[in-house]
Amino acid sequence: MTDPVTDLVSAPAASPFWQADVLADRLPRLAARGRITAALRSYFAAGDFVEAETPVLQVSPGNEVHLHAFATTLIDNDGTPSRLYLHTSPEFTAKKLLAGGVPRLFTLARVFRNRERTDLHHPEFTLLEWYRAREDYGVLVEDCAGLLRIAADAAGAESLRFRGRSADPRAGVERVTVVEAFRDLAGIDLPASLADADRPDRTVLAAQARAAGIRIADDDTWADIFTRVMVEKIEPRLGHGRPTALMDYPASEAALARRKPSDPRLSERFELYACGVELANGFGELTDAAEQRRRFEADMAEKQRLYGERHPIDADFLAALAAMPPASGIALGVDRLVMLLTGATRITDVLWAPVARHGTAL
Repeated sequence: MTDPVTDLVSAPAASPFWQADVLADRLPRLAARGRITAALRSYFAAGDFVEAETPVLQVSPGNEVHLHAFATTLIDNDGTPSRLYLHTSPEFTAKKLLAGGVPRLFTLARVFRNRERTDLHHPEFTLLEWYRAREDYGVLVEDCAGLLRIAADAAGAESLRFRGRSADPRAGVERVTVVEAFRDLAGIDLPASLADADRPDRTVLAAQARAAGIRIADDDTWADIFTRVMVEKIEPRLGHGRPTALMDYPASEAALARRKPSDPRLSERFELYACGVELANGFGELTDAAEQRRRFEADMAEKQRLYGERHPIDADFLAALAAMPPASGIALGVDRLVMLLTGATRITDVLWAPVARHGTAL
C-alpha cells in the first residue's frame, strides 16, 4: 500500500526548471527580467523615491473579497502562538510609511495569493508598488508611460506582445473611462445603474447586460455582473496598439480608493492594460479611517458569505491611515510586464523558479 504523502514528495518532477535544457531555453527571458528590474529601479532613483523593504508577515493580508491568503503561525519565545499571513500586497506597510513622513517610496515585493494559478497568475509573484504623497492619481498614469518606455528599452523590445496582440510601449498611455468603455464596447449605460452610489441597481445592469449577450445567473450581484461585462466585453479589447488606462471605476469597485469629488458615484481608481492584459491598478488613496473600516467590514461580511472565511482588520493600519497625507499609489505586476516585453505566453516562462504543483514545477 502506498503513502500518498510520501508519493507526492518523492514523485519525479516533469521538466523541472533547473534541468539544463529547460533552463537554457528560459535564460534569455530571465536575463531580460534582470535588465527590466534594474531599469525600474533607475526610474525611481531619478525621481527621488526611497526603496522600502516591506515585511512579508502581516497581521492582515488585506481585506478584499476575492483575495485569498496563505496563513502561518508565529510562535513567540514563551511558546504563545499567533496567526499571521503572507501579504497579498505591501500596501498596508507602504501607507504606514507615508503616514510616518516618507514622501515618495517604491518597493519590489514578493507577494502571495492562494487559489490563483493560471497562465497569468501564480501563487507567488512580484509586485512593484509606488506611492506619491500629495500628488494626484493622474500622475501615476504618466509614471506608467515612463516605466513602459524604459522597460522596453532595457528588454530591447519593440512592442508589448501577447497571443497575437501588440501594443507600442513608447506611444504613451491613452485614457478611457469605465463609463466610456461600457458604452462604446458593450453598449451599456453604466450610470443608469448608479443612481445610488452605495447600492448600485442590479436590475438595471442585469437587463442591459443580457441585451449585450451576457449570461446572467439569478444569484449574480451587481458586482458579479459588472465583472462579467469587464471580462467578456471590455478587458480583451483594451491596450491594442498602445497601452490603455481604464479610468474612474464605480465607487463600489474601489475599496481602497477615495471617491471623485466631482462625481461621488465614481472613484479615483484606474487600471493599466496592454494587449488585453491588466498590468497595474492605481488609486487616489482613501485616507478616511472610519470609511475604510466600514468598507473592510462590509467586504469581510461578503467574503464570509461567499467563502466561509474572513481576514482580520489591521487596526494599526487604520490608525496610520488617519495620519496619512493625501496620496496616490499603484501596484504593477512585474512578471506580466516581463511576459509582454519578451513575448512569453505563460507567467512561469519568466520566473526563475516556479512554485511546484503536486511535485511539478512547470
